[in-house]
Amino acid sequence: MKQRILVAVVGIPLLLLVLCWAPHWATAALLAALGIIGAHELLAAVCGPEKTKQLWVLAGALAVLTVFSTYAGMDEYKKTVLAAAPWLLCAGVALLFFLAVRWYGRENAIAFQDICAVLLGGVAIPLAMSCLLRLRLLTYGGGLVLMPLVAAFMSDSAALFTGMACGKHKLAPKASPKKTVEGAVGGLAGGVLGMIVFRIVFFFVTVEPLPIGWCMVIGLVGAFMGQLGDLSFSIIKRQFGIKDYGRLLPGHGGVLDRFDSVIFAAPVVWMIAVSVGM
Repeated sequence: MKQRILVAVVGIPLLLLVLCWAPHWATAALLAALGIIGAHELLAAVCGPEKTKQLWVLAGALAVLTVFSTYAGMDEYKKTVLAAAPWLLCAGVALLFFLAVRWYGRENAIAFQDICAVLLGGVAIPLAMSCLLRLRLLTYGGGLVLMPLVAAFMSDSAALFTGMACGKHKLAPKASPKKTVEGAVGGLAGGVLGMIVFRIVFFFVTVEPLPIGWCMVIGLVGAFMGQLGDLSFSIIKRQFGIKDYGRLLPGHGGVLDRFDSVIFAAPVVWMIAVSVGM
């Protein structure tokens, strides 16, 4: 418990610093680093140690290219090396399938399961995480980037305490035995409440009145997607018989253990924010 608290006390301020106040390229670098680590964690869980050694460099490169592809469509970066990121990303995916065909039938052949792990860990998850960078690049992005984290983490905390207080009906006993329906409902309420508080604080800092109705929608949808992400990554852990994805964050597990809910919440929060002109 002490390690868990210490990691939170040190890690949360550093995370906020890089996401909110550091130059946006630092945000991109952080997300790329998290993508590399997350890809390695997923490969280790799904593919085993030997395949992880073969594929993690490719998966990590795909993760970096996926995050930095965010800049490719922006006018100020069209004549820079960042404009090549999507092309290199496509080339990397093509290389993955080329190797799968080339090595087919060999002892070290890349199985369909391995391909799925590389694409999920190297492309899909970093693409979802890159939505934090997309939020950061909006006009008031230094604050808006926190919305998926507020919705997801407030939902996690509220679900935990509600479940401990009055949880009786199991939500998904095979995937996560401790989660309850009551906890899930409390988590949804926690996400909405967290976004209401966020809206108040955001207004005092920026004097920009975010629409309260849309903030509540973001809280509700973000909390729901966060819980779905938590359960989805729990299924993978149970499928492959592991307790945690990693040990990078003592008391919390790995990157995927800590950010599973944010991975699912970030894309929908970004889409809502852009759609309503935040």
